[in-house]
Amino acid sequence: MDLHINSIADLPAIATAIINFSRDNKIFLFYGDMGSGKTTLIKALCEKLGIPEGVTSPTFSIVNEYSGNMGPVFHFDFYRLKNQTEALDMGYEEYFYSGNYCFIEWPEKIPDLLPEHYNTVKIRVSAKGIREITVENI
Repeated sequence: MDLHINSIADLPAIATAIINFSRDNKIFLFYGDMGSGKTTLIKALCEKLGIPEGVTSPTFSIVNEYSGNMGPVFHFDFYRLKNQTEALDMGYEEYFYSGNYCFIEWPEKIPDLLPEHYNTVKIRVSAKGIREITVENI
C-alpha cells in the first residue's frame, strides 16, 4: 500500500488506512531517516487506537508503554542500542509476543530478533517535503 502525506492534516486518515491494512498483525517496523516523521506517524496511530495520553519518542527509555482502549501499546526506539544484546536484556520478547500493538523505530538495529510476521512502514521524504509511505505485510 502506498500513501502520501502532504500535510499534518492528512495523518488521521493515513493512520486509519494503516491500521485497517494491517488486519490482525499488530507489529509495525518503521523505517526512515532521522526526522522523516516516524514518531509523528506513531502518535497518529496511537490516537486512532484510543491512547489519551501524549505520545513521545522513547529515545532514551527505549520503550514507552501507553494504555489504550484496546490494551497496552508499546513504542520502541532502538536507535541508541549498541548491539542486539541490549534488546535481549530488556526482555523484548515479552513485548513483541504479547499480542499487543508494538511500534518499532530503528528495527534495523535488531535484525535477528524480529518476529516472523510484521508490517513494514517505510517513510521517504521527497524533495518537496511530501512523505511517501509504503506499508507491507510480511
